[in-house]
Amino acid sequence: MNIHTRYQACIDACNACAAACNACLAACLKEDDVKMMRRCIALDIDCAAICSLAAHAMARDSEMARHFCRVCSEVCLACANECSQHAHDHCQQCADACKHCAKACQAMVN
Repeated sequence: MNIHTRYQACIDACNACAAACNACLAACLKEDDVKMMRRCIALDIDCAAICSLAAHAMARDSEMARHFCRVCSEVCLACANECSQHAHDHCQQCADACKHCAKACQAMVN
């Protein structure tokens, strides 16, 4: 099985999640009460970073890819939990992307 076949679904989920997190944090910064969104923004930043790192590791078939996916799953779940507490559409979309990515990454670990 080639690298792209083995990892492609998870790479796609990680890339989609990173994009959703970046969109969410940008939208959070435009909210009236930015202070209330502080934890959401911080987790969006962390989640986008680890999703990108995991996707890059899988793309190059890094021996550490599974480890990055394990951490990515944990960060995605934390971000999903935070985003799901906010009613904003961007937060709900981010939470959905994070949950999907966490599931895809967990499948890579098992």
